[in-house]
Amino acid sequence: MCRLFGLSAAPHRVRASFWLLDAPDSLAQQSHREPDGTGLGTFAEDGTPVVEKQPLAAYEDTEFAQEAKHRYSATFVAHIRFATTGELLPQNTHPFAQDGRMFAHNGVVEDLPKLEAELGSDLALVHGDTDSERVFALVTGHIGRNGGDVTAGITSAARWLADNVPIYALNILLTTPGELWALRYPDTHDLLFLERRAGGPSGGRHLQHASTPGRIRARSEHLADNPAVVVASEQMDEDPGWTPLQSGELLHVDRDLAVTRQVIVDRPPRYPIRLADLNARAAAAQTEK
Repeated sequence: MCRLFGLSAAPHRVRASFWLLDAPDSLAQQSHREPDGTGLGTFAEDGTPVVEKQPLAAYEDTEFAQEAKHRYSATFVAHIRFATTGELLPQNTHPFAQDGRMFAHNGVVEDLPKLEAELGSDLALVHGDTDSERVFALVTGHIGRNGGDVTAGITSAARWLADNVPIYALNILLTTPGELWALRYPDTHDLLFLERRAGGPSGGRHLQHASTPGRIRARSEHLADNPAVVVASEQMDEDPGWTPLQSGELLHVDRDLAVTRQVIVDRPPRYPIRLADLNARAAAAQTEK
């Protein structure tokens, strides 16, 4: 399945280093499908989104994903893509940027013609073929119709999706220059968060996180002295504070690193998709560990 990683150190801009794809070894190559794309989203000091992403269709692309990226930002979002819809192209690779926000998704949403009809003029925000970018456009439109309230926009968009289109999973991360939102829906895939105090559990350690298959690694020396909130598809270290989000639960990390949580969709999808319902490509992407 796709990997999500989000981090907020707001209001502080911190330096963090990311390796989105470890160098391959024989065991990993034998037991894991290779990813289809990697991406990292940060914000410049003036708030401009900075998106660095690459589909992984060639050796040169893999080199892009393996090299360390050292970036300053208050919020970060990283994504490893296992493609379900859309070709291996930059415009289909996460994260996506719209209206000064960034977005990444793990899951499958179907009946894209119905979703596109609902988007109306907001379909102009979409440049690729993925369900994910269309979900983002729906969220962006709902944020606008709610006067710029991101929480309200995510809530109304998620409820529309739950009631109107087939859903396998709708785990999302959305970031602005100072805030972060994460939604898990339904309970198909894990999504966890960690309120990390400065220095971690020992009080004196930098952040050093790694996914178990070695796909995403993140390090930040600045988080030896600053607190942070981390969101990920899996537990990334041994800190006992990792907490899973519930189905339908939205996490919001504000500009002062305050965390709020609320269940915004309290019912299962009206049209749930089972793993057996997915085509072979999508099923493989959703079960890849």
